[in-house]
Amino acid sequence: MNGLLPGVPLVTLITFLPLAGALALLFVKPGSDRALRLLALAVSFATLALSLGLFLGFDGASGLPEFVERASWLGRGLDYHVGVDGLSLSLVLLAALLTPIALLSSWRSVDRRVKEFSAFMLLLETGMIGVFVSLNLFLFYVFWEAMLIPMYFLIGIWGGRRRAYATMKFVLFTMSGSLLMLVGIFAIQAANFRATGAYSLTIADLAAAPFAPGLQTWLFLAFGLAFAVKVPLFPLHTWLPDAHVEAPTAASVLLAAVLLKMGAYGFVRLGLPLFPQAAAAFAPALSVLAVIGVVYGGLMALVQKDMKSLVAYSSVSHMGLIMLAVFSLNFEATEGALFQMINHGLSTGALFLCVGILYERTGTRVIADHGGAAARMPIFAGLFLASMLSSAGLPGLNGFAGEILCFFGIFRTSRVMAVLGVSTVILSAVYLLGLYRRVMHGPLKAPGDRRLCDLDRRELAMLVPIVVLMVFLGLFPGTVLRKMDASVSRYLDSLRKQAPVALTSRAPARPPLWSARPAEPER
Repeated sequence: MNGLLPGVPLVTLITFLPLAGALALLFVKPGSDRALRLLALAVSFATLALSLGLFLGFDGASGLPEFVERASWLGRGLDYHVGVDGLSLSLVLLAALLTPIALLSSWRSVDRRVKEFSAFMLLLETGMIGVFVSLNLFLFYVFWEAMLIPMYFLIGIWGGRRRAYATMKFVLFTMSGSLLMLVGIFAIQAANFRATGAYSLTIADLAAAPFAPGLQTWLFLAFGLAFAVKVPLFPLHTWLPDAHVEAPTAASVLLAAVLLKMGAYGFVRLGLPLFPQAAAAFAPALSVLAVIGVVYGGLMALVQKDMKSLVAYSSVSHMGLIMLAVFSLNFEATEGALFQMINHGLSTGALFLCVGILYERTGTRVIADHGGAAARMPIFAGLFLASMLSSAGLPGLNGFAGEILCFFGIFRTSRVMAVLGVSTVILSAVYLLGLYRRVMHGPLKAPGDRRLCDLDRRELAMLVPIVVLMVFLGLFPGTVLRKMDASVSRYLDSLRKQAPVALTSRAPARPPLWSARPAEPER
């Protein structure tokens, strides 16, 4: 379906335009840093414009993928098959939105090998979007792996003093999980051929005919480990703080705002639909790990001395809440988890941008070295405060809309888990407001703080759109949620058909008040 631009392969264009831009950068004259930055920025803005058109042209009433494109590729089920549905649409737009903002954040901080840096950022965008639009299992894996390569170089070349250690840890954790997923894909292909005599790795076809329970268990463990590392789910989170602290600001923004969401999206797109009985069996244990991550991440954030490290541990806590909602397996929780992925991407991306702005001016991220910045940077102080309140879930901002949906859905599945999950709201308020008080108020401390100046036009262009979106989505969440309704309902109906015994105890799915569809009757 492509009523927006008939005959135009819109999803392919959005996915590979950044790749084409990265290749075009190779022909720009060496040393022309401004031309390189402008070309990369122009390509990323063009991708954003196309993604916005995709969002506006998406209908979503059927719950099926739209803008679908399919072509034979390598044979034996390894097809090029892309499209978007309500589960992936907003994540594509999130990746397209934050890439030009991340490029703007590097305008001054990255002053060497600008061509390579810009190319890797665009390659990363292609990998991120490719994961969200893939409707073929092998194509999903190709983009999943391709996305790791540019992030490896972004941290390893432009990272901080311990970048070699952080990069190695990032690669070891993520590659270990990815290799198991590849083994799982081979096993799926072999099992599917034995059962049907044909090769097919179309995700919808595989979900319609689940495997035997014993095989499901092993396949879910193989795929689940790859996704759990990416989330990251406790106790597989230890690579994240190191990667965030050492990564340049632009890489930190995309790592926290988009890459972490791939793990949760992997569970929703593949882990639960392909292996529903195994997923339902493991859901209680994974929910416990998610709750531990919520509490542990929040407590660790309380004691951090580095601002980047604090925001990194806050991501562990908030992603734990998202995973708890994913495993609650009801309408409100699932839609809340998907919406909160967007909200967390915006708020955490903005927080990393704010930390980067302070670091560029003072040369330090140590919280104790800062103080009194609000007196010299009032506009920045206001935008920083809005970003933190969004992350803390203040009513009226996007974080509240996502969290209340998650808690409502989790409560319908387990009241104990819901009560424990609420701790993320309490803990985030403590460590975020504490950070704001110490950095923005009080006397000036570091010598660099005496040279503080407020935001320039470039920095305003980075932060203002995100804050405006935080307010808009907080007041009008239905703008995004209505696009998800039919796809989420179809997703949960499929799980109930494939694992009815395990899911009968779950509360019936009922759309929220903003849904255009009537509520489902009690079953």
